[in-house]
Amino acid sequence: MSSPSRLRRGLLAAALSLALPALALAASGGKPTSAFQAVDPMIGTGGDGHTFPGATVPFGMIQLSPDTAMPDFKHAYKWAAGYQYGDTSILGFSHTHFSGSGHSDLGDFLVMPIAGDVKLDPGTPDQPGSGYRSRFDHASEKAEAGYYAVTLADYGVRAELTAGRRIGWHRYTFPKGKPAHLLMDLRPSIYDYDGKVLWSSVRVRADGTVTGGRTTRGWAPGRQLYFAMRFNQPLVSRSLKNREENIPYRGFGGPGNRGTDTDAMSGRALEGVFDFGDLTQPLVVKMAISSVSEENAIANLDQDGAGFDFDTRRAEARQQWEKVLSVVDLDAPAQDRKTFYTSLYHAMLSPTLSMDVNGQYRGPDNQVHTAKGFEFHSTWSLWDVYRAQQPLMTLLEPEKSNDFVSSLIASREASPFGILPVWAYQGMETWCMIGYHAVPVIADAYMKGIRGYDANKALEAMVASATYGPYGGLDDYMKLGYVAIDHQPESASKTVEYAFDDWSLAQMAKAMGKDDVAATFMKRAGNWKNSFDTKTGFLRARKSDGQFREPFDPSSAAYGSDYTEGNAWQYSWYVPQDVAALIEALGGNDAFAKKLDEVFEAKVDPKSFAHVEDITGLIGWYAHGNEPSHHVAYLYDYAGKPWKTQERLTQIMKTQYTPTPTGLVGNDDLGQMSAWYIFTALGFYPVAPGSNQYVIGRPFVGKATLNLSNGKHFTVSTDHLDAGHPYVGKVTLNGKPLNRTFIRHEEIVAGGELHFSMQATPAKDWATGTDALPYSMSKSAN
Repeated sequence: MSSPSRLRRGLLAAALSLALPALALAASGGKPTSAFQAVDPMIGTGGDGHTFPGATVPFGMIQLSPDTAMPDFKHAYKWAAGYQYGDTSILGFSHTHFSGSGHSDLGDFLVMPIAGDVKLDPGTPDQPGSGYRSRFDHASEKAEAGYYAVTLADYGVRAELTAGRRIGWHRYTFPKGKPAHLLMDLRPSIYDYDGKVLWSSVRVRADGTVTGGRTTRGWAPGRQLYFAMRFNQPLVSRSLKNREENIPYRGFGGPGNRGTDTDAMSGRALEGVFDFGDLTQPLVVKMAISSVSEENAIANLDQDGAGFDFDTRRAEARQQWEKVLSVVDLDAPAQDRKTFYTSLYHAMLSPTLSMDVNGQYRGPDNQVHTAKGFEFHSTWSLWDVYRAQQPLMTLLEPEKSNDFVSSLIASREASPFGILPVWAYQGMETWCMIGYHAVPVIADAYMKGIRGYDANKALEAMVASATYGPYGGLDDYMKLGYVAIDHQPESASKTVEYAFDDWSLAQMAKAMGKDDVAATFMKRAGNWKNSFDTKTGFLRARKSDGQFREPFDPSSAAYGSDYTEGNAWQYSWYVPQDVAALIEALGGNDAFAKKLDEVFEAKVDPKSFAHVEDITGLIGWYAHGNEPSHHVAYLYDYAGKPWKTQERLTQIMKTQYTPTPTGLVGNDDLGQMSAWYIFTALGFYPVAPGSNQYVIGRPFVGKATLNLSNGKHFTVSTDHLDAGHPYVGKVTLNGKPLNRTFIRHEEIVAGGELHFSMQATPAKDWATGTDALPYSMSKSAN
């Protein structure tokens, strides 16, 4: 996903190797590590992965992590998660982060332990000692699920972090003989260091609790966040400072205090220095946050943050991760286990809990609401996660999916526009990206039997979102059957994405017996044809007079052009609801497969996309680092050529994932890149969420067992899994031959075994008949 200005991925070309991934080649050797031990939060922290290495729990409200930079807007892309593996100094530790986004905000409530003299400004990395930042080296870092530690070399401080659902826990061990301080800087934020804070406040209460908050004008303008912080050591002294000389009053809390105080300050450039003298034991700090109020932050701290036992809290975080990671038992070599379980870890970070212990949360109307019967979650990168990350949650975490759907409905009810979220976090809307992709998230959950919410309210919210004319050219779409390029940028992409969303809405409406609604949106699901040019064989943008926009270059990609973060070569395949009709439009199975081959085999200079950060992980025109390409390799199945899907998946898995800091070729996008890997490793992928089908590719694991929430177990097993046997020879489901290229959701949750036999040459007689093909709306027998 990306920002409104489409900040995102840098360019990385991938080799066209057909070798089997390390996933199946390495010998495991020795006792395998546990799922928890296999997780490496450093994967994706370099390059354009944009993951953070710090401490959090599954879907937790706190993401306590080191920040190596918080640059301004023009330079923010590389530091969307606050941390870049190639950096050599740490600015401090903040409590909120996105995982793998292409645009950012957050980085709230930065703290830095300091031994000795205190400097009030961060300084610059190339001038050690110029500010409060400190050098570090990776040899001193330790990162595991729920825990992070590093030695701050300039202070000799050992910093350790862990997290609860609403609490960030810090333990700082200071060197002897130097006074210990904790600096809190309320000025910085990821994405825009200067001028982003509209207002902030901090005060030290009579019992020593430090509370405060701020209002920022970042990605979600007017976002409010509050904190409550306590220490296990008594304060020797403290000072609160407002560093801004001329403070304009802007109506966000009254005129600020200039200068320094010890009890309370307000303004736009606040810092606090908390002094503890010479410590003989570690300083433990705990902080709770709330989007509602300081009082709610205190309540969160009181309920979720009793005591100061850091090791117990670390153990609790580990237990939470061990529980959710145990949903899959994997038999694979060590490096493959690392990639797989880290992918599962990344897929279970978002959406994040965004609700206080009393049930209150802030909605898109910037008002306080109370959740009843569910836990409110936000951080919705919907343009990305509806494709695989949320379908993965319906399979592995169906109870969480209930909360997620309920949260989407609640957000719609609090929306000033009466529609579902587009890209929201901490309850606030950003309007980033295209589509109304909360619709397929809800539809997919409903179709899979996840029903812990009011389905009628859900359908009402879906229809409202799909018919809100002012949004993204929907007025044109409803009138013309496509989005007009002379009225809206990226209109070709919008047309096909709306059509898929409409199809998913129709599936749910039909299942609910709402036949009139289903018929309306099933018709709209065919609107992709109105932007598909059969003469050129590409999806194209049309003007309001019905003419395709000229001149046309299918290789052209630019922000604000006909396509969203892509070009015609990448977007012309986006008809997941009716691939059979797309095949027909392109001249049949052979012509379709030939053109797919052209996608993967094109000679493309990655420098040609230097102006578009988001098009990465190139294999020909295929760009694995961006979501519009994620289903493309599976499309050969629909043309009766599954062996070619198997070849392309081998190519992708080999070149796009490695268990290293730079092991993700593009932004993880809140778990979407990781979810693609998990599904593909297991041997199937949800090309059309809402169809209840997973399209079969080929497995990349010897054996994996899904331990499902209903008590059933579903095992994927493989024989002859090595570099010399890259093709599927035959498949059985519960011991019976499976001669089709899809498996149903109901078959997985019923438990059983899907077994693959691999072979050296393509099995061109397996699953090639018309009755073996996955779902298409124009041929819906399956």
